[in-house]
Amino acid sequence: MSKHSTLPGTGRKLALVVLGLAALITTMLCAFALPSLHSGPHHIPIGVSGTPQTTHALRENLDGDAWDVRVYETPDAVRSAVKDREIAGGLAVTDHGVAVYTATAGGPSATSALTELGDSVAAQHAMKASVHDLVAFTKDDPRGTGLTSALLPMIFGGIFTALILSGVFPGHHGLRTRLAGALLFSIVAGTAVAAVLQFATHSVDGDYWLTALGVILAMAAMSTTLLGLQAFLGTAGFALGGALMMLLGNPLSGLATGPHWLPTGWATLGQFLPPGASGSLLRANAFFAGAGAGLPALVLTAWVAIGVAFALLADRRGKRAAATHPRTPAV
Repeated sequence: MSKHSTLPGTGRKLALVVLGLAALITTMLCAFALPSLHSGPHHIPIGVSGTPQTTHALRENLDGDAWDVRVYETPDAVRSAVKDREIAGGLAVTDHGVAVYTATAGGPSATSALTELGDSVAAQHAMKASVHDLVAFTKDDPRGTGLTSALLPMIFGGIFTALILSGVFPGHHGLRTRLAGALLFSIVAGTAVAAVLQFATHSVDGDYWLTALGVILAMAAMSTTLLGLQAFLGTAGFALGGALMMLLGNPLSGLATGPHWLPTGWATLGQFLPPGASGSLLRANAFFAGAGAGLPALVLTAWVAIGVAFALLADRRGKRAAATHPRTPAV
């Protein structure tokens, strides 16, 4: 055989790699560019209260692509719904003016849009609008910089954990150690990240342990998913997991703006990926005392189960291979 000849199937493998990378880059471009180009209010749930004529008019005029209008009997009911995360905000039209109820910590972009809407409604009724931020960011971090900055370290934490543990504890025999290390890392890093957010940057001021539990679950979802994919699919699995978290999940997380600011389909996809669910769980625990935490917690638990399942499948495959090809004892 000529030393310049190639192995059978090389061309097919090369074509698959090139097509796979091209698909990855295209998906990455779509994930970053398309949601930004079409960003804006998309079916943001808001509550309204007032006279039947007023609420009917608001619902007729506003209910559409931008707003999902729900009618409440009293302003107190609107306020309670905002605090319970049933709605993103609301308008209460009374004889004294238009009260705009917002939750900046739930989504700054939606708050800005709702404030503008309140001013417009007040102008139509020749009234004044008053804004009441029911769930605001902390005084030390009024823009929520710490909250939005937490996601990337969490994503990189999962990536680095899978990469480093695989280097220190390689092969089939190190798989269970890697899995245990990923879970231990999640506990240690999760409590540390929550402590920094609460006590160093003062970006959150809710129940510390509730926030920490959410971050621990988020870190576990990302690290075990990456580790499981890498164990089962090798380098391709690690690349797939990294792209899933960083190139797709990060821009679709909606952590900086709130998920309702992304196009509906993209927003839904983002909330079912670990970064989006992590951001939503962190927001719910840190500012809303756990209200709305159920779905993101369930999504992250499912990703932990997926990662562990891939790891166990890889472990089973490794045991089979070891039984079929036992090591020859050294002479």
